[in-house]
Amino acid sequence: MHMVTREDLNRLLVAPQPPCVSIYFPTQRTYPERHQDPVRYANLVDRAEEVLRQQYSPAEVRPVRERLRALADESAFWTQGHAGVVVLASPATFETFDLRNPPPERVVVADSFLVAPLLQVVQSADRFHVLCLQREAVRFYEGNRDGLALIEPAGIPQTVADALNRDVVVQHKEHVPRGKSGAEIRPTPRDENLSGHPAAGDDAKLEGERFFRAVDRAVWERVSRPTGLPLVLVALPEEQAAFRAVSDNPHLLATGVERSPAGLSERELLADVWACVEPGYLARLGQLVEDFNVARSRGQATADPQEAGRAAQAGRVGRLLIEADRTIPGRIDPETGTAVAADGPEAGDLLGNLAELVLRRKGEVVVVPRERMPTTTGLAAVYRF
Repeated sequence: MHMVTREDLNRLLVAPQPPCVSIYFPTQRTYPERHQDPVRYANLVDRAEEVLRQQYSPAEVRPVRERLRALADESAFWTQGHAGVVVLASPATFETFDLRNPPPERVVVADSFLVAPLLQVVQSADRFHVLCLQREAVRFYEGNRDGLALIEPAGIPQTVADALNRDVVVQHKEHVPRGKSGAEIRPTPRDENLSGHPAAGDDAKLEGERFFRAVDRAVWERVSRPTGLPLVLVALPEEQAAFRAVSDNPHLLATGVERSPAGLSERELLADVWACVEPGYLARLGQLVEDFNVARSRGQATADPQEAGRAAQAGRVGRLLIEADRTIPGRIDPETGTAVAADGPEAGDLLGNLAELVLRRKGEVVVVPRERMPTTTGLAAVYRF
Protein backbone atom coordinates (compact mmCIF):
# COMPACT_ATOMS: atom_id res chain seq x y z
CA MET A 1 0.00 0.00 0.00
CA HIS A 2 1.22 3.49 -0.82
CA MET A 3 0.08 7.08 -1.18
CA VAL A 4 -1.92 7.71 -4.34
CA THR A 5 -0.05 9.24 -7.28
CA ARG A 6 -1.18 11.00 -10.42
CA GLU A 7 -0.38 7.83 -12.37
CA ASP A 8 -2.64 5.80 -10.04
CA LEU A 9 -5.45 8.27 -10.55
CA ASN A 10 -5.11 8.24 -14.33
CA ARG A 11 -5.24 4.44 -14.30
CA LEU A 12 -8.39 4.39 -12.14
CA LEU A 13 -10.15 6.79 -14.51
CA VAL A 14 -9.75 4.58 -17.56
CA ALA A 15 -13.01 2.72 -18.31
CA PRO A 16 -13.59 0.97 -14.94
CA GLN A 17 -15.52 -2.31 -15.04
CA PRO A 18 -18.58 -2.16 -12.76
CA PRO A 19 -19.52 -2.88 -10.09
CA CYS A 20 -17.01 -0.58 -8.43
CA VAL A 21 -16.79 -0.49 -4.62
CA SER A 22 -15.05 2.42 -2.90
CA ILE A 23 -14.39 2.23 0.85
CA TYR A 24 -12.84 5.09 2.84
CA PHE A 25 -12.31 4.94 6.57
CA PRO A 26 -10.08 6.34 9.31
CA THR A 27 -7.84 3.87 11.12
CA GLN A 28 -6.38 3.73 14.60
CA ARG A 29 -2.64 4.14 15.09
CA THR A 30 -2.34 3.00 18.69
CA TYR A 31 -2.58 -0.34 20.47
CA PRO A 32 -5.03 -1.88 21.29
CA GLU A 33 -7.50 0.28 19.33
CA ARG A 34 -6.00 -0.62 15.95
CA HIS A 35 -7.01 -4.26 16.44
CA GLN A 36 -10.60 -3.12 15.86
CA ASP A 37 -9.82 -1.86 12.35
CA PRO A 38 -10.34 -5.24 10.57
CA VAL A 39 -13.69 -5.60 12.35
CA ARG A 40 -14.79 -2.12 11.34
CA TYR A 41 -13.63 -2.77 7.80
CA ALA A 42 -15.63 -6.03 7.65
CA ASN A 43 -18.74 -4.10 8.72
CA LEU A 44 -18.20 -1.67 5.84
CA VAL A 45 -17.84 -4.60 3.46
CA ASP A 46 -21.21 -5.89 4.75
CA ARG A 47 -22.77 -2.57 3.74
CA ALA A 48 -21.18 -2.78 0.30
CA GLU A 49 -22.41 -6.37 -0.19
CA GLU A 50 -25.98 -5.39 0.62
CA VAL A 51 -25.96 -2.78 -2.15
CA LEU A 52 -24.16 -5.12 -4.55
CA ARG A 53 -26.81 -7.84 -4.12
CA GLN A 54 -29.58 -5.34 -4.84
CA GLN A 55 -28.05 -3.89 -8.01
CA TYR A 56 -25.88 -6.58 -9.62
CA SER A 57 -25.98 -10.27 -10.50
CA PRO A 58 -24.29 -12.92 -8.31
CA ALA A 59 -21.68 -13.52 -11.04
CA GLU A 60 -20.75 -9.82 -11.01
CA VAL A 61 -20.69 -9.62 -7.21
CA ARG A 62 -18.65 -12.75 -6.42
CA PRO A 63 -15.12 -11.64 -7.48
CA VAL A 64 -15.53 -8.24 -5.82
CA ARG A 65 -16.81 -9.74 -2.56
CA GLU A 66 -13.98 -12.29 -2.41
CA ARG A 67 -11.30 -9.63 -2.86
CA LEU A 68 -12.82 -7.37 -0.23
CA ARG A 69 -13.21 -10.18 2.30
CA ALA A 70 -9.67 -11.46 1.81
CA LEU A 71 -8.18 -8.13 2.88
CA ALA A 72 -9.74 -8.39 6.34
CA ASP A 73 -7.58 -11.47 7.03
CA GLU A 74 -4.25 -9.89 5.98
CA SER A 75 -2.83 -9.13 9.42
CA ALA A 76 0.27 -7.34 8.06
CA PHE A 77 -1.95 -4.81 6.31
CA TRP A 78 -3.60 -3.74 9.56
CA THR A 79 -0.41 -3.11 11.51
CA GLN A 80 1.09 -0.39 9.30
CA GLY A 81 -0.30 2.54 11.29
CA HIS A 82 -2.00 4.61 8.60
CA ALA A 83 -4.21 7.62 9.37
CA GLY A 84 -6.71 6.46 6.78
CA VAL A 85 -7.25 3.70 4.24
CA VAL A 86 -8.82 3.62 0.79
CA VAL A 87 -9.95 0.32 -0.73
CA LEU A 88 -11.15 0.24 -4.35
CA ALA A 89 -12.47 -3.03 -5.76
CA SER A 90 -14.05 -4.16 -9.02
CA PRO A 91 -13.97 -7.40 -11.04
CA ALA A 92 -10.76 -6.19 -12.74
CA THR A 93 -9.18 -3.94 -10.09
CA PHE A 94 -8.17 -4.09 -6.46
CA GLU A 95 -6.23 -1.11 -5.07
CA THR A 96 -5.41 0.09 -1.57
CA PHE A 97 -3.95 3.49 -0.63
CA ASP A 98 -3.00 5.15 2.60
CA LEU A 99 -3.92 8.71 3.54
CA ARG A 100 -2.03 11.21 5.68
CA ASN A 101 -5.27 12.57 7.15
CA PRO A 102 -8.19 10.44 8.38
CA PRO A 103 -11.09 10.56 5.88
CA PRO A 104 -14.81 10.48 6.70
CA GLU A 105 -16.12 6.91 6.68
CA ARG A 106 -17.77 6.17 3.33
CA VAL A 107 -18.97 3.20 1.29
CA VAL A 108 -19.99 3.79 -2.33
CA VAL A 109 -21.12 1.21 -4.89
CA ALA A 110 -21.39 2.58 -8.42
CA ASP A 111 -20.35 2.12 -12.05
CA SER A 112 -17.07 3.94 -11.35
CA PHE A 113 -14.81 4.52 -8.35
CA LEU A 114 -15.24 7.40 -5.93
CA VAL A 115 -11.97 9.26 -6.54
CA ALA A 116 -12.90 12.77 -5.39
CA PRO A 117 -11.08 12.37 -2.04
CA LEU A 118 -8.02 11.14 -3.96
CA LEU A 119 -8.30 14.16 -6.22
CA GLN A 120 -7.97 16.25 -3.08
CA VAL A 121 -4.57 14.62 -2.57
CA VAL A 122 -3.28 14.46 -6.14
CA GLN A 123 -4.66 17.69 -7.66
CA SER A 124 -4.39 20.02 -4.67
CA ALA A 125 -2.72 23.33 -5.55
CA ASP A 126 -0.57 23.35 -2.40
CA ARG A 127 1.36 20.10 -3.00
CA PHE A 128 5.14 20.10 -3.11
CA HIS A 129 8.22 17.92 -2.70
CA VAL A 130 11.07 18.35 -0.23
CA LEU A 131 14.65 17.21 -0.77
CA CYS A 132 16.63 17.00 2.49
CA LEU A 133 20.20 16.81 1.34
CA GLN A 134 23.34 15.76 3.22
CA ARG A 135 26.36 13.81 2.01
CA GLU A 136 25.59 11.20 4.67
CA ALA A 137 21.91 10.78 3.82
CA VAL A 138 19.11 11.94 1.52
CA ARG A 139 15.48 12.14 2.63
CA PHE A 140 12.53 12.92 0.38
CA TYR A 141 9.04 14.11 1.35
CA GLU A 142 5.78 14.85 -0.34
CA GLY A 143 3.52 17.28 1.44
CA ASN A 144 1.08 20.12 1.51
CA ARG A 145 0.49 22.93 3.97
CA ASP A 146 -1.08 20.46 6.45
CA GLY A 147 1.63 17.83 6.66
CA LEU A 148 4.56 15.88 5.26
CA ALA A 149 4.89 12.23 4.29
CA LEU A 150 8.29 10.55 3.98
CA ILE A 151 8.53 8.77 0.64
CA GLU A 152 11.25 6.64 -0.93
CA PRO A 153 11.11 6.96 -4.73
CA ALA A 154 13.02 4.19 -6.45
CA GLY A 155 16.33 5.15 -7.99
CA ILE A 156 17.23 8.19 -5.87
CA PRO A 157 20.69 7.75 -4.27
CA GLN A 158 20.61 7.86 -0.50
CA THR A 159 24.36 8.40 0.11
CA VAL A 160 27.55 9.24 -1.75
CA ALA A 161 28.31 5.52 -1.90
CA ASP A 162 24.95 4.82 -3.54
CA ALA A 163 25.53 7.52 -6.13
CA LEU A 164 29.02 6.36 -7.03
CA ASN A 165 28.14 2.66 -6.94
CA ARG A 166 30.76 1.93 -4.29
CA ASP A 167 30.73 -0.97 -1.89
CA VAL A 168 31.39 0.29 1.61
CA VAL A 169 32.30 -2.62 3.87
CA VAL A 170 32.73 -2.12 7.59
CA GLN A 171 35.07 -4.69 9.12
CA HIS A 172 36.40 -5.19 12.61
CA LYS A 173 39.88 -5.80 11.20
CA GLU A 174 41.14 -4.59 7.84
CA HIS A 175 42.55 -7.32 5.63
CA VAL A 176 45.81 -6.16 3.97
CA PRO A 177 46.58 -8.09 0.76
CA ARG A 178 50.16 -9.29 0.14
CA GLY A 179 52.10 -9.97 -3.04
CA LYS A 180 54.00 -13.15 -3.94
CA SER A 181 57.03 -11.93 -1.97
CA GLY A 182 54.92 -11.41 1.09
CA ALA A 183 55.15 -7.62 0.95
CA GLU A 184 52.00 -5.65 1.76
CA ILE A 185 50.18 -4.16 -1.21
CA ARG A 186 48.83 -0.76 -0.18
CA PRO A 187 46.07 0.82 -2.28
CA THR A 188 46.80 3.99 -4.22
CA PRO A 189 44.78 7.09 -3.24
CA ARG A 190 42.46 6.44 -6.18
CA ASP A 191 41.98 2.77 -5.19
CA GLU A 192 41.40 3.83 -1.59
CA ASN A 193 38.64 6.19 -2.68
CA LEU A 194 36.91 3.49 -4.68
CA SER A 195 37.08 1.18 -1.67
CA GLY A 196 34.75 3.43 0.30
CA HIS A 197 37.22 5.56 2.27
CA PRO A 198 36.38 9.27 2.51
CA ALA A 199 37.83 11.42 -0.23
CA ALA A 200 39.77 14.57 0.63
CA GLY A 201 40.63 17.88 -1.00
CA ASP A 202 39.90 18.09 -4.72
CA ASP A 203 38.78 14.45 -4.74
CA ALA A 204 36.12 15.24 -2.14
CA LYS A 205 34.89 18.21 -4.14
CA LEU A 206 34.65 16.14 -7.30
CA GLU A 207 32.95 13.32 -5.43
CA GLY A 208 30.40 15.71 -3.95
CA GLU A 209 29.66 17.17 -7.38
CA ARG A 210 29.09 13.71 -8.83
CA PHE A 211 26.82 12.87 -5.92
CA PHE A 212 24.73 16.02 -6.37
CA ARG A 213 24.46 15.45 -10.13
CA ALA A 214 23.27 11.90 -9.56
CA VAL A 215 20.66 13.02 -7.02
CA ASP A 216 19.47 15.87 -9.25
CA ARG A 217 19.13 13.61 -12.28
CA ALA A 218 17.24 10.93 -10.35
CA VAL A 219 14.86 13.43 -8.69
CA TRP A 220 14.08 15.00 -12.05
CA GLU A 221 13.48 11.71 -13.85
CA ARG A 222 11.66 9.87 -11.06
CA VAL A 223 9.69 12.63 -9.34
CA SER A 224 9.72 16.19 -10.67
CA ARG A 225 9.14 15.50 -14.35
CA PRO A 226 6.18 13.10 -13.78
CA THR A 227 4.45 15.34 -11.19
CA GLY A 228 5.46 18.91 -12.05
CA LEU A 229 5.40 19.82 -8.34
CA PRO A 230 7.59 22.51 -6.76
CA LEU A 231 10.76 21.17 -5.13
CA VAL A 232 12.21 22.71 -1.97
CA LEU A 233 15.84 22.05 -1.09
CA VAL A 234 16.77 21.74 2.60
CA ALA A 235 20.54 21.84 3.13
CA LEU A 236 23.33 23.88 4.64
CA PRO A 237 24.24 27.04 2.67
CA GLU A 238 27.40 25.57 1.14
CA GLU A 239 25.53 22.44 0.00
CA GLN A 240 22.68 24.59 -1.33
CA ALA A 241 25.17 26.42 -3.53
CA ALA A 242 26.93 23.26 -4.69
CA PHE A 243 23.67 21.47 -5.56
CA ARG A 244 22.16 24.45 -7.38
CA ALA A 245 25.35 24.83 -9.42
CA VAL A 246 24.80 21.41 -11.02
CA SER A 247 20.97 21.17 -10.96
CA ASP A 248 18.93 21.32 -14.17
CA ASN A 249 15.57 20.83 -12.45
CA PRO A 250 13.21 23.65 -13.50
CA HIS A 251 10.88 22.88 -10.57
CA LEU A 252 13.54 23.57 -7.94
CA LEU A 253 12.45 26.72 -6.09
CA ALA A 254 14.96 29.56 -5.96
CA THR A 255 14.40 29.89 -2.22
CA GLY A 256 15.34 26.92 -0.03
CA VAL A 257 15.72 26.13 3.65
CA GLU A 258 19.34 26.89 4.52
CA ARG A 259 19.62 24.65 7.56
CA SER A 260 20.84 21.16 8.19
CA PRO A 261 17.86 18.80 7.92
CA ALA A 262 19.41 16.55 10.57
CA GLY A 263 18.30 18.71 13.49
CA LEU A 264 14.78 19.60 12.31
CA SER A 265 11.61 18.04 13.66
CA GLU A 266 8.89 17.32 11.11
CA ARG A 267 6.87 20.27 12.40
CA GLU A 268 9.85 22.63 12.07
CA LEU A 269 10.62 21.26 8.64
CA LEU A 270 7.05 21.83 7.44
CA ALA A 271 7.00 25.41 8.75
CA ASP A 272 10.29 26.29 7.05
CA VAL A 273 9.35 24.62 3.77
CA TRP A 274 5.88 26.16 3.64
CA ALA A 275 7.44 29.60 4.03
CA CYS A 276 9.29 28.88 0.78
CA VAL A 277 6.26 27.45 -1.05
CA GLU A 278 3.49 29.81 0.09
CA PRO A 279 4.36 32.90 -2.01
CA GLY A 280 4.28 30.92 -5.25
CA TYR A 281 1.17 29.04 -4.12
CA LEU A 282 -0.74 32.25 -3.41
CA ALA A 283 0.42 33.79 -6.67
CA ARG A 284 -0.80 30.75 -8.60
CA LEU A 285 -4.20 30.78 -6.89
CA GLY A 286 -4.53 34.49 -7.57
CA GLN A 287 -3.81 33.93 -11.25
CA LEU A 288 -6.31 31.04 -11.46
CA VAL A 289 -9.03 33.21 -9.92
CA GLU A 290 -8.24 36.14 -12.21
CA ASP A 291 -8.30 33.89 -15.28
CA PHE A 292 -11.71 32.52 -14.27
CA ASN A 293 -13.21 35.97 -13.65
CA VAL A 294 -11.94 37.30 -16.99
CA ALA A 295 -13.26 34.22 -18.82
CA ARG A 296 -16.66 34.46 -17.11
CA SER A 297 -16.96 38.14 -18.09
CA ARG A 298 -16.55 36.97 -21.70
CA GLY A 299 -19.05 34.15 -21.41
CA GLN A 300 -16.27 31.53 -21.48
CA ALA A 301 -16.64 30.13 -17.95
CA THR A 302 -19.35 28.97 -15.54
CA ALA A 303 -20.01 28.16 -11.91
CA ASP A 304 -23.23 26.24 -12.66
CA PRO A 305 -23.01 22.43 -12.25
CA GLN A 306 -25.44 21.75 -15.10
CA GLU A 307 -23.62 23.99 -17.55
CA ALA A 308 -20.23 22.69 -16.42
CA GLY A 309 -21.37 19.05 -16.75
CA ARG A 310 -22.61 19.48 -20.30
CA ALA A 311 -19.47 21.40 -21.30
CA ALA A 312 -17.23 18.76 -19.72
CA GLN A 313 -19.04 15.95 -21.54
CA ALA A 314 -18.42 17.81 -24.81
CA GLY A 315 -14.73 18.24 -23.98
CA ARG A 316 -15.02 22.04 -23.67
CA VAL A 317 -13.70 22.44 -20.09
CA GLY A 318 -10.01 23.21 -20.14
CA ARG A 319 -9.64 23.93 -16.42
CA LEU A 320 -11.85 23.08 -13.46
CA LEU A 321 -11.43 24.49 -9.98
CA ILE A 322 -13.20 22.50 -7.26
CA GLU A 323 -13.56 23.42 -3.62
CA ALA A 324 -11.43 21.42 -1.21
CA ASP A 325 -13.21 19.16 1.31
CA ARG A 326 -16.63 19.75 -0.25
CA THR A 327 -18.97 17.02 -1.39
CA ILE A 328 -22.21 17.47 -3.35
CA PRO A 329 -24.29 14.26 -3.35
CA GLY A 330 -25.12 13.24 -6.91
CA ARG A 331 -23.44 12.36 -10.17
CA ILE A 332 -22.82 13.53 -13.72
CA ASP A 333 -24.52 11.45 -16.41
CA PRO A 334 -21.59 10.32 -18.60
CA GLU A 335 -23.74 10.29 -21.76
CA THR A 336 -25.35 13.74 -21.51
CA GLY A 337 -23.29 15.56 -18.87
CA THR A 338 -26.49 16.30 -16.91
CA ALA A 339 -26.06 16.80 -13.16
CA VAL A 340 -28.30 14.34 -11.29
CA ALA A 341 -29.11 14.79 -7.59
CA ALA A 342 -28.85 11.81 -5.21
CA ASP A 343 -29.38 11.01 -1.54
CA GLY A 344 -28.20 8.56 1.08
CA PRO A 345 -24.81 7.30 2.32
CA GLU A 346 -24.22 5.43 -0.94
CA ALA A 347 -24.70 8.54 -3.09
CA GLY A 348 -21.80 9.55 -5.28
CA ASP A 349 -20.07 12.92 -5.39
CA LEU A 350 -21.11 15.31 -8.14
CA LEU A 351 -17.92 17.38 -7.92
CA GLY A 352 -15.79 14.25 -8.07
CA ASN A 353 -17.74 12.96 -11.07
CA LEU A 354 -17.28 16.29 -12.83
CA ALA A 355 -13.56 16.29 -12.09
CA GLU A 356 -13.23 12.74 -13.44
CA LEU A 357 -14.99 13.73 -16.65
CA VAL A 358 -12.72 16.75 -17.15
CA LEU A 359 -9.59 14.65 -16.55
CA ARG A 360 -10.79 12.01 -19.02
CA ARG A 361 -11.13 14.77 -21.62
CA LYS A 362 -7.52 15.86 -20.89
CA GLY A 363 -8.54 18.97 -18.96
CA GLU A 364 -6.85 20.32 -15.83
CA VAL A 365 -8.36 19.97 -12.35
CA VAL A 366 -7.16 22.05 -9.40
CA VAL A 367 -8.41 21.62 -5.83
CA VAL A 368 -8.66 25.04 -4.15
CA PRO A 369 -9.29 25.94 -0.49
CA ARG A 370 -12.75 27.30 0.21
CA GLU A 371 -11.47 30.76 1.16
CA ARG A 372 -9.73 31.10 -2.23
CA MET A 373 -12.56 29.87 -4.46
CA PRO A 374 -14.04 32.54 -6.77
CA THR A 375 -17.55 31.00 -6.50
CA THR A 376 -19.90 29.60 -3.86
CA THR A 377 -21.15 26.60 -5.88
CA GLY A 378 -18.07 24.45 -5.25
CA LEU A 379 -16.77 24.70 -8.81
CA ALA A 380 -15.42 27.13 -11.38
CA ALA A 381 -15.04 25.86 -14.97
CA VAL A 382 -13.12 27.65 -17.72
CA TYR A 383 -13.90 26.68 -21.30
CA ARG A 384 -11.38 25.82 -23.98
CA PHE A 385 -13.60 27.37 -26.65
